[in-house]
Amino acid sequence: MRNGLSAFFIHFFVTVFFIIVALAYFHPVLQGKVIEQSDIVQFTGMAKEQNDFRKKTGEEPYWTNSAFGGMPTYQLGAYYPHDYIKKLDRIIRFLPRPADYLFIYLIGFYILLCCLKIDYKLAVLGALAFGFSTYMIIILGVGHNAKAHAIGYMPMLLGGIILVFRKKYLWGFLLTAIAMALEVGANHYQMTYYFMLLVLILGGVYLWDAIKQKQLAHFGKSVGLLLVAVFLGVAANATSLLATKEYADWSTRGASELTIDAQGNPVAKGAGLDRDYITQYSYGIAESLNLFVPRLFGGSNSEDLGASSKTYSYLTENGIPRSKALDFSKALPLYWGDQPIVAAPAYIGAVVFFLFVLGLFLVRGKVKWWLLGGTLMALLLSWGKNFGLLTDFMIDYFPLYNKFRAVSSIQVILELCAPVLAILSLAALFNTKVEAPKKLKALKSAVFITVGLGIFLFLIKGFFTFTGQSDETLRQYYGDDILALIKADRKAVYSSDIFRSLIYIGLAALVLWFFLKGKIKHQIVMVLLGVLIVSDLVGVAKRYVNESHFVGKRRMSEPFQQTEFDKQIAQDPGIFRVFDPNEGINGARTSYFHQSIGGYHAAKPAGLEDLFKFHIYKGKVGILSMLNVKYVVQQDEEGRSYPALNPDANGNAWFIDRLIPVQNANEEILALDTLNTKRRAVVNSAKFEVGKQEFKVDSIANIKLTDYSPNHLTYSSENSEEGMAVFSEMYYPHGWNAYIDGQPMEHFRVNYVLRALQVPAGIHTIEFKFEPEIVEIGSKITMATTIILGLILFFGVGYGFRKSGNKTTN
Repeated sequence: MRNGLSAFFIHFFVTVFFIIVALAYFHPVLQGKVIEQSDIVQFTGMAKEQNDFRKKTGEEPYWTNSAFGGMPTYQLGAYYPHDYIKKLDRIIRFLPRPADYLFIYLIGFYILLCCLKIDYKLAVLGALAFGFSTYMIIILGVGHNAKAHAIGYMPMLLGGIILVFRKKYLWGFLLTAIAMALEVGANHYQMTYYFMLLVLILGGVYLWDAIKQKQLAHFGKSVGLLLVAVFLGVAANATSLLATKEYADWSTRGASELTIDAQGNPVAKGAGLDRDYITQYSYGIAESLNLFVPRLFGGSNSEDLGASSKTYSYLTENGIPRSKALDFSKALPLYWGDQPIVAAPAYIGAVVFFLFVLGLFLVRGKVKWWLLGGTLMALLLSWGKNFGLLTDFMIDYFPLYNKFRAVSSIQVILELCAPVLAILSLAALFNTKVEAPKKLKALKSAVFITVGLGIFLFLIKGFFTFTGQSDETLRQYYGDDILALIKADRKAVYSSDIFRSLIYIGLAALVLWFFLKGKIKHQIVMVLLGVLIVSDLVGVAKRYVNESHFVGKRRMSEPFQQTEFDKQIAQDPGIFRVFDPNEGINGARTSYFHQSIGGYHAAKPAGLEDLFKFHIYKGKVGILSMLNVKYVVQQDEEGRSYPALNPDANGNAWFIDRLIPVQNANEEILALDTLNTKRRAVVNSAKFEVGKQEFKVDSIANIKLTDYSPNHLTYSSENSEEGMAVFSEMYYPHGWNAYIDGQPMEHFRVNYVLRALQVPAGIHTIEFKFEPEIVEIGSKITMATTIILGLILFFGVGYGFRKSGNKTTN
């Protein structure tokens, strides 16, 4: 009982320490400030209509018309009934953002190391090494909150799996189930998918070990328990998973109906993203060494060198005011790697890298092998198109791999594995059962490899061109002289950061050498290494995310400022769409103030993106009219934006006189090129059965929108003849139901993306209601699963305490 109480107080004070650390790093949150995250700015624009509707009515719309012409809000922070896992998550993430995410990094990794039976002091050190890894911090700076959220729960989930394999079946099962529920609830399935690849490697290593140790029964029992735990964790998020799957099939992540591109060239029909899109962000093979040297490839596309840069010196020497020269040198495009844009290097720390290498020599057992396997897997796959054979195999044959873009982000698995092995190496170093000569030999080998690597990188400096993908654009803007100076700054940070890493490795090695020689105690070693690790990682992280990135709350809650043309458009009381060609399909500013055909999302509605590629990018105004784009933002001769009225916009709905059947999606989208959408519509007869094709439209026939909500549209219709009505709303096959005078009616898709409905003669009220069955079904599953989880947790904890009490009594 005393040991249990002692452990409780240790974990409690460690938790308090992590809270202090998280708040200290992001201390502006204590002043009421928030971090300015570019992706969250865009998200705010996308979710504006949804949030306004929720605030006004207290209801959840599950649909927004403000982005991409209309889409479900399943990936825009929709609230679902009985989502108790989300409530638990909010309790865990009680700190102000982004300190909350740093806290779950720290506490999650601490739990993982405790599950590996690591001393709590080393576990704290490991948590700091993981939490302040540069990539973990930079994703908070740019607003990849869902990614950070999912990464934060990975270590906890891994800890549960390890507990089960350690025969701690009850606590391992509970931790795995709860952590899996939280992981899936974080809503970044790409990160979860990559984590599961690591679990496959772990499982393979444990299987091999079970065969050798003749413990297949234990392995089978462990796998069975874990499968049940994972199932419960997944089922607890049934609503969001089912809804996301439904939307994903309709989005660019699903299978395309088209077998041609916008130029008419044949393309392979298949599910998933385009191969070039998937591998656009691929790490260069040599570039991956920025895990060891932060600015080996320049760091980021916006490096702050200030007055120490060669560019600054040149500008001031040539008469440029110091303030302007300083502004320029604070955002130097130093990155020259293979990726289009990088906000920061994926630096894990020179000391952590050194300890990881040390662990390769010092750590024994199956844990080392799955950590090494996960590290190599992540490294090789992060190279993407630069290691095409493996990447092509994964895209073509591995389930779901082609659903995710930016393969470089799989390095999060490496950034999880490396600090674990680094801490295990210290545990082995402190273990008195390991022979001293073996420790010293391992230390020498680690020093030789890491220092040798640093010296090698310095010596081959002359073989690099230091030329980036955007250099030609830089030359056009700034000239050859400035570009030459930028390259000189790239070379300077290349060398300076190599020396920086070597210094940290030298200091860490010296500390360990003194320990092995009996000069200092292991407690002092942990303190000194902690100082080195934190100063190393925080020093780099502060380059990219610091107090300057925090702003007042209002600036983030109202990130877009209304312009004169926004005010002019707002004076029009109608329901229509606005298109800003400068924003195109990628940007949510327009969505913040108006209904837009653009937006900002990694999984766009596939049909609308096809319209952009085939027609809108080519300036086809008829397509804009079909989408009810009433205003197009233009620039006058002085460069000022103004709303140009599109007098030919079709309106919210209209009657047509003819349906034109085609045989497939290719013919359907191509037919729009010359189609008079006000009078005719094209329908894919392979997908929708069409009876009557000709309709009479007289002078009194009309249909107009009389009441608008994102999830409920009401129209009045008057027509002396039976008619075919087309609506300028996106056709979504799941959840939208049509009613005429309260009676349900079937509607179908025309013009590749729009809704159509056959309307009887006379005066009628037409309604479209978004009533997604998937939410109702998922909510029932979620509630049932949460009850089961709660009961298992209740009886499990009771059994655990009872068992502990019996041991104490005996």
